[in-house]
Amino acid sequence: MVGGPSTNLNFSFSGLKTSILYFIRDELKKNPDFIPQHINDLCASIQKSIVDILIDKIIFASKATGIKEIAIAGGVSANSFLRNELITAGKKFGWNIFIPDINYSTDNAAMIAVTAYYKYLKGDFSLQTSTPYTRSKL
Repeated sequence: MVGGPSTNLNFSFSGLKTSILYFIRDELKKNPDFIPQHINDLCASIQKSIVDILIDKIIFASKATGIKEIAIAGGVSANSFLRNELITAGKKFGWNIFIPDINYSTDNAAMIAVTAYYKYLKGDFSLQTSTPYTRSKL
Protein backbone atom coordinates (compact mmCIF):
# COMPACT_ATOMS: atom_id res chain seq x y z
CA MET A 1 0.00 0.00 0.00
CA VAL A 2 1.45 3.36 -1.04
CA GLY A 3 1.73 5.71 1.89
CA GLY A 4 -0.58 3.71 4.14
CA PRO A 5 -4.13 4.63 5.10
CA SER A 6 -5.04 8.23 4.54
CA THR A 7 -6.43 10.64 7.05
CA ASN A 8 -8.34 12.91 4.65
CA LEU A 9 -10.87 12.62 1.85
CA ASN A 10 -8.60 14.11 -0.84
CA PHE A 11 -8.45 11.80 -3.86
CA SER A 12 -5.53 13.52 -5.62
CA PHE A 13 -2.99 11.31 -7.36
CA SER A 14 -0.49 14.09 -8.12
CA GLY A 15 2.13 12.74 -5.69
CA LEU A 16 1.82 9.24 -7.10
CA LYS A 17 2.07 10.47 -10.69
CA THR A 18 5.17 12.53 -9.86
CA SER A 19 6.77 9.57 -8.09
CA ILE A 20 6.16 7.33 -11.12
CA LEU A 21 7.50 9.99 -13.48
CA TYR A 22 10.73 10.38 -11.51
CA PHE A 23 11.16 6.63 -11.08
CA ILE A 24 10.81 6.00 -14.81
CA ARG A 25 13.04 8.96 -15.66
CA ASP A 26 15.79 7.63 -13.38
CA GLU A 27 15.49 4.08 -14.69
CA LEU A 28 15.63 5.25 -18.31
CA LYS A 29 18.94 6.99 -17.58
CA LYS A 30 20.37 3.62 -16.52
CA ASN A 31 18.63 1.55 -19.18
CA PRO A 32 16.99 3.12 -22.28
CA ASP A 33 15.01 -0.10 -22.79
CA PHE A 34 13.59 -0.07 -19.27
CA ILE A 35 9.97 0.57 -20.28
CA PRO A 36 9.62 -2.16 -22.94
CA GLN A 37 11.50 -4.60 -20.74
CA HIS A 38 9.27 -3.94 -17.70
CA ILE A 39 5.97 -2.70 -19.13
CA ASN A 40 3.83 -5.46 -17.59
CA ASP A 41 5.36 -5.01 -14.13
CA LEU A 42 5.05 -1.23 -14.37
CA CYS A 43 1.39 -1.37 -15.34
CA ALA A 44 0.52 -3.95 -12.68
CA SER A 45 2.38 -2.01 -9.97
CA ILE A 46 0.76 1.30 -10.88
CA GLN A 47 -2.70 -0.29 -11.01
CA LYS A 48 -2.15 -1.94 -7.60
CA SER A 49 -1.00 1.35 -6.07
CA ILE A 50 -3.97 3.27 -7.43
CA VAL A 51 -6.51 0.65 -6.36
CA ASP A 52 -4.94 0.41 -2.89
CA ILE A 53 -5.20 4.19 -2.50
CA LEU A 54 -8.81 4.23 -3.68
CA ILE A 55 -9.84 1.39 -1.35
CA ASP A 56 -8.03 3.03 1.60
CA LYS A 57 -9.80 6.32 0.88
CA ILE A 58 -13.20 4.62 0.58
CA ILE A 59 -12.65 2.77 3.87
CA PHE A 60 -11.66 6.02 5.58
CA ALA A 61 -14.61 7.92 4.05
CA SER A 62 -17.05 5.21 5.11
CA LYS A 63 -15.74 5.19 8.67
CA ALA A 64 -15.64 9.00 8.86
CA THR A 65 -19.18 9.47 7.53
CA GLY A 66 -20.94 6.24 8.45
CA ILE A 67 -21.95 5.77 4.82
CA LYS A 68 -22.32 2.10 3.89
CA GLU A 69 -23.62 2.51 0.32
CA ILE A 70 -20.64 2.61 -2.02
CA ALA A 71 -20.88 3.08 -5.79
CA ILE A 72 -18.41 3.43 -8.62
CA ALA A 73 -19.21 4.51 -12.17
CA GLY A 74 -17.65 5.65 -15.40
CA GLY A 75 -14.61 4.18 -17.10
CA VAL A 76 -12.84 3.34 -13.85
CA SER A 77 -15.66 0.97 -12.92
CA ALA A 78 -14.60 -1.29 -15.81
CA ASN A 79 -11.34 -2.13 -14.03
CA SER A 80 -11.74 -5.74 -12.87
CA PHE A 81 -9.11 -5.44 -10.14
CA LEU A 82 -10.86 -2.40 -8.64
CA ARG A 83 -14.24 -4.14 -8.90
CA ASN A 84 -12.93 -7.22 -7.08
CA GLU A 85 -11.14 -5.24 -4.36
CA LEU A 86 -14.25 -3.14 -3.74
CA ILE A 87 -16.44 -6.23 -3.48
CA THR A 88 -13.93 -7.79 -1.04
CA ALA A 89 -13.82 -4.62 1.10
CA GLY A 90 -17.62 -4.39 0.94
CA LYS A 91 -17.98 -7.86 2.42
CA LYS A 92 -15.43 -7.07 5.13
CA PHE A 93 -17.02 -3.75 6.14
CA GLY A 94 -20.69 -4.57 5.53
CA TRP A 95 -21.18 -2.15 2.63
CA ASN A 96 -23.88 -2.22 0.00
CA ILE A 97 -21.81 -2.11 -3.19
CA PHE A 98 -23.20 -0.72 -6.45
CA ILE A 99 -21.14 -1.42 -9.57
CA PRO A 100 -22.68 -1.08 -13.02
CA ASP A 101 -22.67 -4.01 -15.39
CA ILE A 102 -19.49 -3.93 -17.47
CA ASN A 103 -21.59 -2.95 -20.51
CA TYR A 104 -22.46 0.31 -18.74
CA SER A 105 -18.96 1.08 -17.50
CA THR A 106 -18.08 3.58 -20.16
CA ASP A 107 -15.66 6.46 -20.20
CA ASN A 108 -17.45 9.81 -20.31
CA ALA A 109 -14.58 11.35 -22.28
CA ALA A 110 -15.24 8.90 -25.12
CA MET A 111 -18.93 9.85 -25.18
CA ILE A 112 -18.07 13.55 -25.27
CA ALA A 113 -15.57 12.93 -28.09
CA VAL A 114 -18.19 11.10 -30.18
CA THR A 115 -20.68 13.92 -29.65
CA ALA A 116 -18.05 16.49 -30.62
CA TYR A 117 -17.19 14.49 -33.75
CA TYR A 118 -20.80 14.51 -34.98
CA LYS A 119 -21.18 18.20 -34.15
CA TYR A 120 -18.01 18.86 -36.14
CA LEU A 121 -19.36 16.92 -39.14
CA LYS A 122 -22.54 19.07 -39.05
CA GLY A 123 -20.50 22.28 -38.69
CA ASP A 124 -22.16 22.94 -35.34
CA PHE A 125 -19.63 25.27 -33.73
CA SER A 126 -19.83 27.86 -30.96
CA LEU A 127 -18.26 31.28 -31.22
CA GLN A 128 -15.04 31.87 -29.31
CA THR A 129 -16.90 34.63 -27.48
CA SER A 130 -19.63 32.27 -26.25
CA THR A 131 -19.96 31.96 -22.50
CA PRO A 132 -20.33 28.38 -21.22
CA TYR A 133 -23.59 27.74 -19.40
CA THR A 134 -23.91 24.35 -17.72
CA ARG A 135 -27.66 24.53 -17.13
CA SER A 136 -28.65 24.83 -20.78
CA LYS A 137 -31.48 22.64 -22.01
CA LEU A 138 -30.49 20.22 -24.73
